[in-house]
Amino acid sequence: MLEPTHNNELPAIPGKRYFTIGEVSELCAVKPHVLRYWEQEFPQLKPVKRRGNRRYYQRADVLTIRQIRGLLYDEGYTIGGARQRMTDENGKGSLAVEMQEVIKETIEELEDVLKILTALK
Repeated sequence: MLEPTHNNELPAIPGKRYFTIGEVSELCAVKPHVLRYWEQEFPQLKPVKRRGNRRYYQRADVLTIRQIRGLLYDEGYTIGGARQRMTDENGKGSLAVEMQEVIKETIEELEDVLKILTALK
């Protein structure tokens, strides 16, 4: 199986609350050891750790990982450059646009659910 090179070729994020490192690895096309490394390099990436130090990522974490992946793999940033871009004021603009897209996608999904529920009445 070929790994997607662009974030828009990645699979849709399911509507779950928490994801394991294996699930995030598949959703973001990044190996688990890379995710663990990025946790050390990017302060924005802090998955919840539970029993046995197991990582549980939330949707926001998955979006952050996809943003980091895009900066490193698609835009050619170094780790330091990507870290700076993620924390700079300039980086917040692109994050705001991405968050607007996520909000729009979530609204569309909720509208679809509402249509299904209305049809069941």
